[in-house]
Amino acid sequence: MDPRVLRECTPAVIGVLVHRGADFAAAEDAVQEALVQATSTWAEGAPTDPKGWLVTVAWRKFLDARRSEQARRDREDRLAAQPGPGSVGGVDDTLQLFFLCAHPSLGPAAAVALTLRAVGGLTTRQIAQAYLVPEKTMAQRISRAKNTVRNVRFDAPGDLATVRRVLYLVFNEGYSGDIDLAAEAIRLTRQLATLSEDEETAGLLALMLLHHARRSARTGPDGQLIPLAEQDRGRWDTTLIAEGVRILQAALARDRLGEFQAQAAIAALHADATRVEETDWVQIVEWYDELAALTDSPVVRLNRAVAVGEADGPAAGLAALADVDSAVPRHTAAAAHMHFRAGDLRRAADLYAAAAEQASSIAERHHLALQAARIRAARS
Repeated sequence: MDPRVLRECTPAVIGVLVHRGADFAAAEDAVQEALVQATSTWAEGAPTDPKGWLVTVAWRKFLDARRSEQARRDREDRLAAQPGPGSVGGVDDTLQLFFLCAHPSLGPAAAVALTLRAVGGLTTRQIAQAYLVPEKTMAQRISRAKNTVRNVRFDAPGDLATVRRVLYLVFNEGYSGDIDLAAEAIRLTRQLATLSEDEETAGLLALMLLHHARRSARTGPDGQLIPLAEQDRGRWDTTLIAEGVRILQAALARDRLGEFQAQAAIAALHADATRVEETDWVQIVEWYDELAALTDSPVVRLNRAVAVGEADGPAAGLAALADVDSAVPRHTAAAAHMHFRAGDLRRAADLYAAAAEQASSIAERHHLALQAARIRAARS
């Protein structure tokens, strides 16, 4: 039995049960029971219609969980107005499940956990390992999230932007435990892009693919961080890059620009350069201008200042950086880089050392401290 079949069927089956009248928490519990039964029943091979089998078993378990005969009759009345037991639903049910798991009433952590459980089909243990928390803690988080959306019913379209933010949070977690969250986010975003046919969701998928293509080149043998300019571009996945560019071009052709499309365009320009010296920094600055107009984000302005420094020289970059709040993460590291390029080695070394103290990860702290040490050694 291929566990991927179960994971891919999970969101659609939950969606069918919710569509038939089950509240979300009860539907998710019933589907989990059906999945457990499937692991033993399908030992010799999956049925011809795995999703239909799971719907039938999960619906039966949902009904069995309702001990009151009156409650059973009420749900049967609702079922009579819905597709028959043989119907397994379709696009609308699964898309609605994305919306439910990213409901505005949930915080980011809860929305991520519920999305991975209900839409991604991961177990509570797998999600807990990925986020480096005890399984009991994750189980409580998921339980609270299910209770929060227990009685949510959609009488208007859900918010795709919220779903995209949740998937991007998953992607940025990268890899931990035995679950590759970046790959899982790409899988779910592919599904969402197919269901929604939305250009900004396509932009998010392109962005993920373009970033994921560089993954193997981002760290060295000892786990040390390798910045973009120093990466071995021969290790980039050209198949993922080509796919990301193709998806991005189709999205941009619809002429409804969004922030993920703009970010993907910047990533595509980096991917297009076979050597760092060939990077089209002028065009990257132009895309950062588009992105800043869409988001007015201080992080975007910081990255734009770095791009200006590459396109027009470190003095211009430092001037642009002066307009960015110094409290923005990596501001000090950006200043260190531009002072180094300007030839002010003493100032660059001091700033790299200060940036290392501010770093949010061990790998980044080690990289910045090493930069400071290298510069100081070169000056002595």
